[in-house]
Amino acid sequence: MSVTTVPIQPIKKGSMIKLWLGIIVVVLVAAGLAFIGTQEAVATGATNEQFLANNADEEGVITTDSGLQYKVLKPGEGPSPIATDTALVKYEGSLRDGTVFDANEQTPMPVGAVVPGFSEALQLMQKGGEYRIWIPSELGYGEQSPSPTLPANSILIFDVTLIDFISAEQMQALQQQMQQQMPGGMEMPGQ
Repeated sequence: MSVTTVPIQPIKKGSMIKLWLGIIVVVLVAAGLAFIGTQEAVATGATNEQFLANNADEEGVITTDSGLQYKVLKPGEGPSPIATDTALVKYEGSLRDGTVFDANEQTPMPVGAVVPGFSEALQLMQKGGEYRIWIPSELGYGEQSPSPTLPANSILIFDVTLIDFISAEQMQALQQQMQQQMPGGMEMPGQ
């Protein structure tokens, strides 16, 4: 009986380095895909608490004592509105899954007469500022569902621009001026 030997060809110089580099690239790509998959699962499948805890770790996100989270997209200038002021804002509100439930290009809002989380965020902003805010359900509508597009216990996500704001005194003066200009001294609705 004879044994036939098959000669093993020598490995070319640098092939082992290429093999190890290939393995490292595959591992990094797999880790990146796993991270992206985890982020999406947290965004859509996690509890509100898990979502907010994960969001708090994102770069630039600030969490207030109340639990409101915000990120300054563009800083504003000057003073901030207070609860008795009326703010002129541009906003888009969405849910965790990206569903837009409300948007407005320019609307006046009494700062203290909106959901607590939105009011708190407005009082942190300055004119011209743009923020992204995450309102926990307890600072939003809580267990109430104000419309079919807003499920109960929803985290509300807003991109908000504070265009301008005026004080309660300035608002009252404007209302009086408008009332005086109305023909026949008619009363304004709500007066």
